[in-house]
Amino acid sequence: MTLKDMRRRSLWLGEALWDDDNKAAPLGGEARADVCIVGGGFTGLWTAIRLKEAQPSLDVAIIEKDFCGAGASGRNGGFVLSWWAKFLSLKKICGEEEAVRLAKASADNVTELGKFCAANGIDSHYRKDGWLWAATSAAQIGAWQGTMDAAEKWQLRPFEDWTPDEVARRSGSPRHIAGIFEPSAATVQPALLARGLRRVALEKGVRIYEETPMQKLVRGRPPKVVTENGSITAGKVILAMNAWGIGFPELRKGIVVVSSDIVGTEAAPEKLKANGWDNGMCISDGRTLVHYYRTTKDGRIAFGKGGMNGNLPFGGRVGEKFDGPSRLADGVEQWFRWTYPQLADIKIETSWTGPIDRSKTGLPHFGRFEDCPDVLYGIGYSGNGVGPCALGGRILASLALEKKDEWSSCGLVRPLTRDFPPEPIRYVGGLVVQKAVAAKDRAEDEGRSPGPLVDYLASFAPAGLSPFKGQKAGLEETH
Repeated sequence: MTLKDMRRRSLWLGEALWDDDNKAAPLGGEARADVCIVGGGFTGLWTAIRLKEAQPSLDVAIIEKDFCGAGASGRNGGFVLSWWAKFLSLKKICGEEEAVRLAKASADNVTELGKFCAANGIDSHYRKDGWLWAATSAAQIGAWQGTMDAAEKWQLRPFEDWTPDEVARRSGSPRHIAGIFEPSAATVQPALLARGLRRVALEKGVRIYEETPMQKLVRGRPPKVVTENGSITAGKVILAMNAWGIGFPELRKGIVVVSSDIVGTEAAPEKLKANGWDNGMCISDGRTLVHYYRTTKDGRIAFGKGGMNGNLPFGGRVGEKFDGPSRLADGVEQWFRWTYPQLADIKIETSWTGPIDRSKTGLPHFGRFEDCPDVLYGIGYSGNGVGPCALGGRILASLALEKKDEWSSCGLVRPLTRDFPPEPIRYVGGLVVQKAVAAKDRAEDEGRSPGPLVDYLASFAPAGLSPFKGQKAGLEETH
């Protein structure tokens, strides 16, 4: 694949690669390392950096099937969020005190990420202008109330409750009829962040092998990663593969993979300024098939639709359907036009798609393979990984170094359970739930009830960017 082909994948990747033609050579021959990381996205790169910070002499290698940042890390919306929106799920999994600690740490992590970029010369277009959790229909109003009430019990107020007029004015759209604001959130150009992390990892002595897909994992002691032209035997292997982790049965039972599709507009900074939304505030709504959108440094809008609205993979195969221009671009564009009718004259210039690894709770899993404890994994960020992956790197680094600290023992380090059925029930059931959530959103947009059967089936959709009304999966209580 040529660099030109790579640039076609998304607006983000084209910009990040424009001045970065340096590709790491593929692995050739037999090699050894203290730690071998499979996957050169955010989780893999942050883990490598944290390992080298803890032990500079550690021999760390990364293998990446394409180039670092080519997967979900370089193709997402660039929202840098905390885990406060997932506080109910955190509380259920970890207990209240640990949930509070992790939520606070995740919010602090947003600020720390900006400082890391500044200290290391990473121009990631970091803007800490907050996140608006909005409602675009009456049915969505209050989806956040249970989360706010749970935090309030600890005298914590991570969200600001805006008036409807303020929501509409500051978001630039009268379609937003209610919402709450989290000031700790930020946005980045995600591919620039990924390429910057890659540079920092290389500067710290991490060996990176690109265009080196793993063909086989030999579960021995030590484990071995086999590629087309070589292998790496390592004391620890860390699987940081995002959605592609479903190739392993142990990981597949704990996640489903769905598509996320984005359209990008032409640059129109003056029109955005006149519309009242030209800062870095990111926005998402409260529908099951979430809409998420943000502006860019040069005055574009990236508008996405995530969740179970696209292709579903069968078995452990992600495949090419999650790559390249979005097959759903026309539909996503229609929702952009619906949300911002006053910007009808702004042209759509590009589209792209990518996979999301969604867990039942919307929170990631970290742990070890039961039959090979020297193989570690981090998976299931559920569309909120740009910020939390930095914490994931701390967790995986502590696990790899056999540390006994607040990261290796945190509540998100837990065994994977059978949260999703095996094939073909998984695929067929996914299609049924997919149709139900689409029908539910459509009914609520039209101001009518979706009906008890549709409501019931839609409730089994796995958690995503934020909780939605009627959600069963991962929540202690529904509102």
